[in-house]
Amino acid sequence: MLANAEKRKTYDQFGHAAFEQGASQGGAGGPFGGGQGGQYGPFSYSYSTGGGAQDFGGFSDPFDIFEQFFGGGSPFGAQQRRPSYSLRISFDEAVHGVEKQVTIDGKNQKLKIPAGVDRGSRIRFGDYDVVVDVTPDKKFTRDGYDIVADKELSYSQAALGGEISVDTIDGLLSIRVPAGTQPNTLIRLSGRGVKHVNGSGKGDHYVRIRIIIPKKLSSKQKELLEELEKESEKSGKSWF
Repeated sequence: MLANAEKRKTYDQFGHAAFEQGASQGGAGGPFGGGQGGQYGPFSYSYSTGGGAQDFGGFSDPFDIFEQFFGGGSPFGAQQRRPSYSLRISFDEAVHGVEKQVTIDGKNQKLKIPAGVDRGSRIRFGDYDVVVDVTPDKKFTRDGYDIVADKELSYSQAALGGEISVDTIDGLLSIRVPAGTQPNTLIRLSGRGVKHVNGSGKGDHYVRIRIIIPKKLSSKQKELLEELEKESEKSGKSWF
């Protein structure tokens, strides 16, 4: 029988392990030996230093968790970090990979950057980490390993369909646009995106259709459009 009400409450919650040798005193580190715990913003944490295997949900240690969520802050105190350097590369170099000549501690060295890195990627280089910064591209927008690019079509091309050429990160590619393609339609080109930096496979390339309406029309163009409009009125359906 546990006479002390507080001890009885602790026993009901944690069992006899709460009173074994090495259990936390004063509630600072949890009921088990070698433990630390507490509250960090909206997250609660516990960490055992007793040497047993711990599961941190895919992170190698709890410091990785707090670095991921809080930009390096950790409730466990300062951790020795590897020196890091920033390196800016172009969009094309990021998606295709590149070898760079860098100077670190007065020494010229070659750094191989794999295809598929993105802004914020960290590359281990000897005793250092290199953090990649990528210059945006004017034609392509990157979303993970996928690429999105706009393609302008005239309203007649969109209405009639046909073969067009589009820019991809690997060069020009001919594709067929179906008749009646609407503005902002996304055409998916499977496997034409960025190479996965770890492992095989590539993302996709998406062509976003933009319809260009001319600001000035010739007399002949106006005449043809007026005829199309009359046909639409007769049929009761819009021609575009």
